[in-house]
Amino acid sequence: MQATLSGHVIADSSDIVESGGYAYFPAGATRLEWLAKAPKTASDLECPHGVQFYDATIDGQRHERAAWSYERPQPKMQAVGGRFGFWKDVKVA
Repeated sequence: MQATLSGHVIADSSDIVESGGYAYFPAGATRLEWLAKAPKTASDLECPHGVQFYDATIDGQRHERAAWSYERPQPKMQAVGGRFGFWKDVKVA
């Protein structure tokens, strides 16, 4: 499975965990150098799983909050802890 953004593969793996309609990629299969932590919103701070959103920058274009990861997942989200989910402009297939 691949996550692509602006024609670039940002994550590629067959080791996918699906949860809540999203595919979560291992950190090792994700182009972390294209991601930067986004400032946390009040809603982010309320998340019991310690969500951290990331802005993706490709070819000089910034895509705000295009990815996220759970830093302190509760038991029901433990399987996706430390993995990356994508949405908005990112195509996952």
